[in-house]
Amino acid sequence: MCDVGRMRRSDICLCLGPADRAEPEALVTNRNTPRKLAWRAGIVLATADGAGTFEIMRRTGMSKPTVWRWQERYLDEGVAGLKQDKTRPSRVPPLPQEVRLKVIAKTVQEGPPNATHWSRALMAEAMGISASSVGRIWADAGLKPHLVKGFKVSNDPLFEEKVTDIVGLYLDPPDRAVVLCVDEKSQIQALDRTQPGLPLKKGRAATMTHDYKRHGTTTLFAALDVKSGKVIGECMPRHRAKEFLKFLRQIDKAVPARRDVHLVLDNYATHKTPKVKAWLDKHPRFKLHFTPTSASWLNLVERFFAEITTRRIRRGSYSSVDDLETAIYDYLARHNEKPKPFRWTKSAEDILARERRALDALDEIRGNS
Repeated sequence: MCDVGRMRRSDICLCLGPADRAEPEALVTNRNTPRKLAWRAGIVLATADGAGTFEIMRRTGMSKPTVWRWQERYLDEGVAGLKQDKTRPSRVPPLPQEVRLKVIAKTVQEGPPNATHWSRALMAEAMGISASSVGRIWADAGLKPHLVKGFKVSNDPLFEEKVTDIVGLYLDPPDRAVVLCVDEKSQIQALDRTQPGLPLKKGRAATMTHDYKRHGTTTLFAALDVKSGKVIGECMPRHRAKEFLKFLRQIDKAVPARRDVHLVLDNYATHKTPKVKAWLDKHPRFKLHFTPTSASWLNLVERFFAEITTRRIRRGSYSSVDDLETAIYDYLARHNEKPKPFRWTKSAEDILARERRALDALDEIRGNS
């Protein structure tokens, strides 16, 4: 039964039968119902029970326009209307499409006169619009002028041949052979922090002072077994051909004599000296595979160097080179207890296709400049 007088409105009369009440009542009684949906359903039920506007306002804590809005929404759309949040139109008129296009064109085709790249404030000043409008235009267009990604394209004339060779070793290693990725991580500094940092605790990150004392450097020679993930490592004071030869002898002792040894190396000069070549001639089971110039990422041991730097070296404090080397050897021992090989996933065809796209893009840029 409807009591129009008690609602103080003559344009709404809401009568609900048992079937119509079931869904709003379920929304009110279900503890998982969002709060705003529960009070909207409560407005509907109170209206059907004959409660006046002020009584509904008292029960729900909502304003008069809000009560009337959801009464009308239910009459127009039913329970489905209660579940929809209809946004109000912005009081600020949208920017003309031509302004948006000018911002995008200026971002990708020009640079600011006093900076290397656009910021929201610089573009807003140049276009006479707000910085938030610039941000929205960039977000819609997927533009991020504050970010830049580095790249390096190899100019090695044998790039395709070397990539195919090395990736073939990773994906299909030869039988009865060991594939080792070899390189040196040079100039690792033994840095001793001048003050102790604060430990990690709830609400605060661990701290580390920027000030430090240098206590010398060391070079880590490492050979990563592609199949097992184990690493042969040796710290030496320098990284000359003399030290490289010493490391080759260590590899020779570590790998069973019955197996061939395929070494993936970069083009560093110490890897190609006459003494090194003479030693390799006397040890024919060693077969060298050089990465293309400007393509050190092709050597998997670089991934191991990144891990030991992040996990053990960078945030450490070392009072001497011996202290630093002890930490490195400890990391190597723990790594080799539970080695986990890095899995190479890119085929040679994928790498070569990407390289060709990069070269084509560079050629196009040169042609337009």
